[in-house]
Amino acid sequence: MGALEREYGVRLLVRSSTGVRATDTGRVLLAEARAVLARYDQAQAVMAAHTARADSTLRIGIPLELPADLLSGALLDLAAEHPATRVQARHLSTAAQIAELRTGDLDLGLLRERPPGREFDAMLVVRERLGVLLATERAVGLTGPDGIRLDALSELHWVGFPREGSPAWYDELTAILRSHGIDPGPPAPEGPPLIAEVKLASVSAGHAFALAPPGWSQPLPGTVAWFPLTDHPVVRRTWAVWNAGSHRRDLGHLIAALEQPPTPRDPPHPSA
Repeated sequence: MGALEREYGVRLLVRSSTGVRATDTGRVLLAEARAVLARYDQAQAVMAAHTARADSTLRIGIPLELPADLLSGALLDLAAEHPATRVQARHLSTAAQIAELRTGDLDLGLLRERPPGREFDAMLVVRERLGVLLATERAVGLTGPDGIRLDALSELHWVGFPREGSPAWYDELTAILRSHGIDPGPPAPEGPPLIAEVKLASVSAGHAFALAPPGWSQPLPGTVAWFPLTDHPVVRRTWAVWNAGSHRRDLGHLIAALEQPPTPRDPPHPSA
């Protein structure tokens, strides 16, 4: 108060043996100060509400096939630490997720390939040793003690997926098939991946095979079985990817909860 009195050249307080009281000028300054503080409190409340609205939804992109336990524990941990955060998850291809990460329409993507450059941060969260879905009758004579050799499927048609959904993963996978004597054929027509029922129908006929992770979430008909591939030649990776400039605390907490050694998931044999 002494500094203010010296700055304005007036007395703001009258000090006496009975106490301190404000002068007329002091009362004017007090009223202005109260107005400033009230406006500051109002601004703080407005910004807090705006921030809560903007950040209360965490938007996540996920591929069609994902280990069921990959997100469940991390999301439970997130809910405990950030109860106000609502998670919105959508099934999107890798290419679609990258596009929406760039526009800010996604906060976190789970991708089949790691984007190049410094625009995004990325962390490998799971590696899956893919096996094969095969007509049960067709598997007779092909199954060995460690599963089915990939090159033993050279006479069958591969039930694939559109390349534009994840170009790098598609190119890696088709190169592996070719190296084992399998012609992957032309890329599937542009559009969404085949639904599980169509894929299983193609395999049931006995002229095709499909790659799938262990513990595939879809129920299998009696005519189709899942088998591991000998020596695990096909490993599918899933990356958690987010904008390198993000400072969201709830997103950081979810990423930390996802962080774990990305060990391959060993399948049982055989599985149906």
